[in-house]
Amino acid sequence: MKEQNMNGLSENKLSDAPDVDKITREQWKASLLAGMASYLDAGSIVALGAGLSLFQSYLDLSNNAIGLLAAIGPNAVGCAIGAFIGGRLGDKLGRKRIYQIDLLVYALGILLIVFTMNPVMLFLGTFIIGVAVGADVPTSLSYVGEAAPDKARGKLLGLTQVAWGFGPVVVLWMAMFLADLGVLGIRLVFLHLFVMSMITWYLRRDLVESSRWQVAAKATKVKLKTLFSGSNLKGLAYTVIIYLFWNLAAGTAGIFNPYIIKTLGAGSQAMSVGLSSAGFMIFIIVTLVVFMPHSDRSFKTRKTIWAVGAIMQVVAYGLLLFLPFTIPVIILNILMFSSGAALAGEAFYKVFSQEIFPTIFRGTAQGLTFGVSRTLLGVWSFFVPALANVGIKPVAGLLTFFLIISGAVGFFFMPDTSGKSLEQIAKERS
Repeated sequence: MKEQNMNGLSENKLSDAPDVDKITREQWKASLLAGMASYLDAGSIVALGAGLSLFQSYLDLSNNAIGLLAAIGPNAVGCAIGAFIGGRLGDKLGRKRIYQIDLLVYALGILLIVFTMNPVMLFLGTFIIGVAVGADVPTSLSYVGEAAPDKARGKLLGLTQVAWGFGPVVVLWMAMFLADLGVLGIRLVFLHLFVMSMITWYLRRDLVESSRWQVAAKATKVKLKTLFSGSNLKGLAYTVIIYLFWNLAAGTAGIFNPYIIKTLGAGSQAMSVGLSSAGFMIFIIVTLVVFMPHSDRSFKTRKTIWAVGAIMQVVAYGLLLFLPFTIPVIILNILMFSSGAALAGEAFYKVFSQEIFPTIFRGTAQGLTFGVSRTLLGVWSFFVPALANVGIKPVAGLLTFFLIISGAVGFFFMPDTSGKSLEQIAKERS
């Protein structure tokens, strides 16, 4: 499908001209508001993780129930269902239409958890949150990718990763300071997410529709089966592999680190939450200092960044196979994994998902890869508590293996798309 270059449309002021790296104030604003999907996604995942052991005691939940709770929420199946639906609807109806309702649904789920009195409210709220953020994320990423200058897509999509990191940092620090309040403290943490979702929903009302989507929607219709053939199919395979196997590790760290640290007796609830928040701060710093300034420079630079990040992550979990699960080792694991994850993980998955798919299928493709990854993470999450109770080595061994797969595929099959317009990439891949 041939796409027109709409970078220079003046009515939405989302870009000045094609093939530039200058980012306008409007582009920063639009990217930040779209990136709040990542803040709310990661924030709700980690809030649930920080409260797992507390909810388990409060509602007398079994280990299997805890695994199921993690599996149906924003970290996994609920998010997957939302991504499948939201990604496709974003391509058919437009990016902005999804924005008008998804955060209202998210707020409903959050309130159910804030006022949870029984397992039904907790499970229903968790599932609703998952569906809502799942619908928002692929739509938001498409919006950012389509609005960004050709030589600054990595930078603006990196900004959504910074938002993704700040969500957990705020949540975890709140959880640590409110730890003495027990379940009430976690309720207040979720209440903060409700407030942030309502503020974001209000501010997003002024965003204009993606000009690239408007052009693609008016063009000759292309059948959905085109997404599952040729270069599009290769793109699906590439993005789902690098994201799925990386996300199995990142998702485990995000939702289960506090639970595992406390359950295995390596530290208290406050200590476990504090260590996890430090990991996200490291992630934010590396994203700001390394990924955002350098990810758009060249194809060679991208491969170098990816290789360094992939190796660091493999080493991070490989250490747990040979060293005792103590606070110093946990700190080293968090330092290595958080730094590596900023370089060879979701940030590049976001970038490549914008660059290698045509506009009319961009949300659908991301919904599929995001949804498949979160579904399998849900299956994995169901077994993590039981594995963790046996010891850290089974979990660490499997995560090391997953990270090797993601790192190798990401490096050896990386597409050469750096600095090119979306239209040029579409033409080359067709």
